[in-house]
Amino acid sequence: MKRNRLFQIFLMFILTVQLGFSQVDVVYTNLVWSDEFDTNGAVNSSKWHHQTQLPAGGSWFNGEVQHYTDQLTNSFVNAGFLNIVAKKEPYTSQGITKQYTSARLNSKFAFLYGRVDIRAKVPTNQGTWPALWMLGKNVNEDGGYFDSTFGTTDWPACGEIDIMEHGITPSQPINYVQSALHTPSSFGNTTNIGGTIANNLGSDYHVYSMNWSPFQITFLLDGVAFYTYNPAVKTPSNWPFNSEQYLLLNIAMGGVAGTIPSNFNQTSMEIDYVRVYQNTTVDTQAPTNFVATVGAVTSSSIELLLNANDNSGNISYAITYSGGTINVASPSGVQKSVVVPNLSPNTNYNFSVSASDLAGNSYVSNPITLNATTTGVLGCSGTDTVSQQGSPFSIGYNYAFETIGNNVKITFEMLDTDKVGVVAFLWRQNPFTEYQMTNVSGNVFTYTITGQTLGQTIYYATKFAYAGGFSVTNYFSYVVGSNCALELTNPTEPNQISFLNPVDDYLTISSTATIDKVELYDLVGNLVLTAKEETNSVDVGSLSSGIYLLAIYSGDKKRIEKLIVR
Repeated sequence: MKRNRLFQIFLMFILTVQLGFSQVDVVYTNLVWSDEFDTNGAVNSSKWHHQTQLPAGGSWFNGEVQHYTDQLTNSFVNAGFLNIVAKKEPYTSQGITKQYTSARLNSKFAFLYGRVDIRAKVPTNQGTWPALWMLGKNVNEDGGYFDSTFGTTDWPACGEIDIMEHGITPSQPINYVQSALHTPSSFGNTTNIGGTIANNLGSDYHVYSMNWSPFQITFLLDGVAFYTYNPAVKTPSNWPFNSEQYLLLNIAMGGVAGTIPSNFNQTSMEIDYVRVYQNTTVDTQAPTNFVATVGAVTSSSIELLLNANDNSGNISYAITYSGGTINVASPSGVQKSVVVPNLSPNTNYNFSVSASDLAGNSYVSNPITLNATTTGVLGCSGTDTVSQQGSPFSIGYNYAFETIGNNVKITFEMLDTDKVGVVAFLWRQNPFTEYQMTNVSGNVFTYTITGQTLGQTIYYATKFAYAGGFSVTNYFSYVVGSNCALELTNPTEPNQISFLNPVDDYLTISSTATIDKVELYDLVGNLVLTAKEETNSVDVGSLSSGIYLLAIYSGDKKRIEKLIVR
């Protein structure tokens, strides 16, 4: 296998260039550190450190039950592959006996920015947690290779980059692999997670990659990007990734990976190579052919299209406007689309855009000035305080629906100031569906639903989750393409309808128009009652007490109201 190593490295370089241009912001091409695992026997001690010291208390984190050892049976090189072996066996170390052993390797190499490629075959046994990951060189973790000299920072302020994990997502298919970022803003219950399906995970080798620039971190499986982490405003809380990190390879047992079957004996993660790429060539040439134009414009965003060339292969752009500065990067000669968000409608904006390479050489005619005016809003917005599930809101929330072509951009902002670690999930009423929303800034979250039909009515709410609980907003209806003051009522509602609210056993509706049908939905979108006869007096006595959505149909008109059943 190793006879073809140079060819493999060359092939990976070609694939990196071809695939990386469209999927990562900075392409790294110089191999600066690697282990090809060419020598049988113990792992190369000049490159790897066995981390065996137990944390305080005698147990590893997350409820894990293994001892990490430096035994040759737990980590060894054979036939061109590193084998990390998790075994069922009693083992005593540091005065504590455990029933499972494994290995946890730290690289003796740390770096700032670059790309990691690891080709590996990953075990899928129940109760195992194989991981390829990184920690800040400054992490304060007793027994880690860099701890005695550099360990000044507690986790997660050091930053953690999980390139690949398997076995801790029981809700996902067996072939699902996960990547994640741990920062002070999210701690262990991070929401900065991406995942994808790796075909034949337990039997085939795959290349797990992480591309880390000053601007974003992108994760790839077999050269295809599936998740990018890129906070709009980077702070020490959400971006501790501006210092050196080192690699870790291990298999944990039990804990969050679930119950270990009684018949488990051993399993192995086989690693073909570990490679780290950076850009090391001294660059003194400035970028050329810099062009910048305005792309799509909405009421709240303006797209800028940027392109330039540089001998280094990468371009950095700085966009300055009244809202601050946006820094992004892109491969040389590849158009970069930058959407500037959170703008005001019917407002003129000036942008000053500069291009440079990563060595700091600037385009000779910087900056280019662009001007654009946002459109008016085609949508609806409002403020409310109702919590249909979870804890009550202490202040409330803003909400907005905006039609952009055939898409609807939905934005919710939690106004409460007493919640920590807020994340948001958009809820579709029927059929119930949950989508993780993108954080814009502060407690403002957005999600765009695509392929909508003008005139159709949609119903959405948002679940805000935070440390210690959650709160779910009301469901709001919106007619795609309408421009209105958003209410629970539909703009095509039948007129002159009234009813008492709350109700007990019977819902009595007064109407000057004929009511063809009455429907009641619970707050997760399930239809719980339909009445097509005696629609002016509907028996609701069988319903549980609570809040429902009442739909009243008359001809081609429809009205939506909130109904409380006591």
